[in-house]
Amino acid sequence: MPSIGSHHSARAATEEWLTPPAIIAALGPFDLDPCAPVNRPWPMAARHFTIIDNGLAQLWTGRVWLNPPYSASVIGRWLARMAAHNHGTALIFARTETQPFFRYVWEACTALLFLEGRLHFHYPDGTRAKPNGGAPSVLCAYGRKDADRLADSGLAGQFVPLLIPTSLLIPRPAGDAAPGAATWRQLVRAILASEGKPIPLAELYRLISGHPLTERNRNWRAKVRQTLQRGAGRRAAPGIWQLELTL
Repeated sequence: MPSIGSHHSARAATEEWLTPPAIIAALGPFDLDPCAPVNRPWPMAARHFTIIDNGLAQLWTGRVWLNPPYSASVIGRWLARMAAHNHGTALIFARTETQPFFRYVWEACTALLFLEGRLHFHYPDGTRAKPNGGAPSVLCAYGRKDADRLADSGLAGQFVPLLIPTSLLIPRPAGDAAPGAATWRQLVRAILASEGKPIPLAELYRLISGHPLTERNRNWRAKVRQTLQRGAGRRAAPGIWQLELTL
């Protein structure tokens, strides 16, 4: 079977594999798909470049959706361009040991979502491929806004923040915070406890927004996710958190 994800092919049209529409629905809207299949039953973005346009030679603007050819000979070029653009989300196989992954994902992405199970891509006529992609997939967010979209998407998988400022990783010295201010752990746990039920991450953001801790930290959403993943909360379902009772 041809390699999944090879949108651009000089051979049969069946080598064009489309992103499952549920992923676009969960993460969109996007402004540009620079690596779109020629034949597509649904849009991936407001604008599309195909093999006819040579997306690598075009100007990229706005929020980009990228599901590039997966062959080792070209995927690095697409990921390099995405890393330089730094505004959008890419879908690739989770080949975490490869040189392109190290250089343009591990070292350049803001956050990742390792998808649960294996995706079933679609043919150009819109039908779902019976075999799965043959490998695990990962969504790669470039830029803080796309990282937030990824965290809030509700897609089943494991969210992994990458580019968190060093200041978020180092606790404040004792007494350095304003008098009476809560720690991030205390704040997150207090909100979860007051709700008394699992709540979506987006709702947790809403409830925490405006607290003095958030006013001093423009990356507070990343800090909330990090605090949850360090044990302040427990994942009840994809994108849903509740109080973790074990201290």
